[in-house]
Amino acid sequence: MSPKRLYRTFAVAEAITWTLLIAGMILKYGFGVDIAVTIGGGIHGFVFLAYAVIAVVVGVNQRWNVGRIAFALLTAIVPYATIPFELWLVRRGHLEGDWRREAGDHPADGSLPNRVLRLVLARPAISIAVGVVAVAAAFTVLLMVGPPVPPPA
Repeated sequence: MSPKRLYRTFAVAEAITWTLLIAGMILKYGFGVDIAVTIGGGIHGFVFLAYAVIAVVVGVNQRWNVGRIAFALLTAIVPYATIPFELWLVRRGHLEGDWRREAGDHPADGSLPNRVLRLVLARPAISIAVGVVAVAAAFTVLLMVGPPVPPPA
């Protein structure tokens, strides 16, 4: 799967899970179905974290600057913003090209993020497994910490 397709897949998935969360909130606050937010929010939270990992990996691969990577992360906070941002990236050619598995002449290729990227790309199955476990661990910790805003008294 190309960086472009991977990013698009997660940008769309992130937007779809916003719909699940919003629908869950409507069910909870409009109809008293509390479990709807638990389910929609849980799915959205997991995909949100996965999107963040993918945005950083693709950003490093595509040699985005820190600002563009940070903006990609910020788009996940605004409902549905990942899709127009992904379209902008495509129009500007920021998602073109294959995975950079080998170091080239570019000055950034010797940096730690680029060396880690090549290590991840050299062992995709292990990297995917580690990524899923890391996202699941972060998700679990966040669930234990609780919601960002305390429930009303």
